[in-house]
Amino acid sequence: MTLRFHDTATRETRDFAPLEPGRVGIYLCGLTVQSEPHVGHVRSAVDFDVLSRWLTVRGYDVTLIRNITDIDDKILAKAAEQGRPWYNLAYAMRRELDAAYDALHVAPPTYEPVATGHVPEMVELIERLIDAGNAYAAADGSGDVYFDVASWPDYGALTHQRVEDMEAAADADPRGKRDPRDFALWKGWKQDSEPATASWPSPWGRGRPGWHIECSAMALKYLGGSFDIHGGGVDLRFPHHENEQAQSRAAGFGFASYWLHNAWITTSGEKMSKSLGNSLVVPAVLERSRAIDLRFYIVAAHYRSHVEFSFEALDEAAAGFARIEHFLGRAVEVLGGVPDLADGPELLDALPTDFVEAMDDDLGTPAAVAVLYDTVREGNRLLPGGSSEELSRLAGEVRAMLATLGLDPFDPHWARAGGAAEERLTAAVDALVAALVEQRATARAARDFAAADAIRDRLKAAGIELEDTPQGPRWTL
Repeated sequence: MTLRFHDTATRETRDFAPLEPGRVGIYLCGLTVQSEPHVGHVRSAVDFDVLSRWLTVRGYDVTLIRNITDIDDKILAKAAEQGRPWYNLAYAMRRELDAAYDALHVAPPTYEPVATGHVPEMVELIERLIDAGNAYAAADGSGDVYFDVASWPDYGALTHQRVEDMEAAADADPRGKRDPRDFALWKGWKQDSEPATASWPSPWGRGRPGWHIECSAMALKYLGGSFDIHGGGVDLRFPHHENEQAQSRAAGFGFASYWLHNAWITTSGEKMSKSLGNSLVVPAVLERSRAIDLRFYIVAAHYRSHVEFSFEALDEAAAGFARIEHFLGRAVEVLGGVPDLADGPELLDALPTDFVEAMDDDLGTPAAVAVLYDTVREGNRLLPGGSSEELSRLAGEVRAMLATLGLDPFDPHWARAGGAAEERLTAAVDALVAALVEQRATARAARDFAAADAIRDRLKAAGIELEDTPQGPRWTL
């Protein structure tokens, strides 16, 4: 079986061949920390977390760099509106983002650099581009520096566009540009409207980096001149990733071998965003849905497929995941313990062949989840009196598949995800249901089946399913 990925640059799904055998370098464009993260924001991190987990299972040593953009026009504008320092806003929103990632069990990257920590590397890269004849300082005294699009014949190669069809770049005052499509590498400090803390010294005067140069500098620093995979949301293909590739290769670096882009999560057919007013911030969503259900909802869709978000669809995904948990719970009761789980590459041997083939084919999570459901159905047919050896194998496969997707309900992460308040609520519900189950058992012993059935109906009306098993009554939501 061969790993295959759909490469944006070639528009083809092609075999994966890392630059260095056994090792994979991934650069993922992280978020600009200007506001609370919504469901659409976190999809990229969840999808590439699954990618990183799968590559690890396949035996690769993965280096994942996911950056934070903590200085840009939007951050400065929003901080000014709120009357707070820009760095305070960026730091507070990064903490919100970290909490959202943690809630959804997104593993920390190998390193998470911030733009403000790498200004010297950006200045060095800009100087290199100027020396190569691919960038110039504006002649208007603004302190701006631009990439000269006309100097790079391959500009537009990533997104398959012709330069003459492109609109003007809108990231700086056009007066200092040779061509309206040239984009900013460095932005001179605007003393009348920007705080001095948002500027750094440079050969062109005080200022701050442009958005595109930030990612190039950080990717090159931590992954070297050439690396395997560059990822991000589909909305970043142009101009951000196009500009990244152009400036990096113009500076003499090979940069990314493969470009992978995840699709949007939309609401009412439009990209979920603050500007549309249809954002669903992660903490608000998690007040009504479990984090593990939200992750399952995101993972079950192919990373290149647009997802139309609705709470009805999220509830449907949660119901599907509950059936998986229900099977594992019953299997644990019959087997007398949790099925074992291998670690790292050894996990591969515990996975069904169809699951592996689905994941190898451009991270085909929908087909992989279908295998998961099929295995659960097969396992349910063995309950309660089937072969314990076969049941153990199937339960082990289910847990291995879930672990690969970051959804293993026995993972200690999910045990702590609910927090103390949810633990107290769960304990209270357990006690109340246990009391009703005991009353039902007493009624059945007294052959008062009408009373026993009434108790079952009360539980069912509350959303609780009661099942009589050889091990005794058990209930599930």
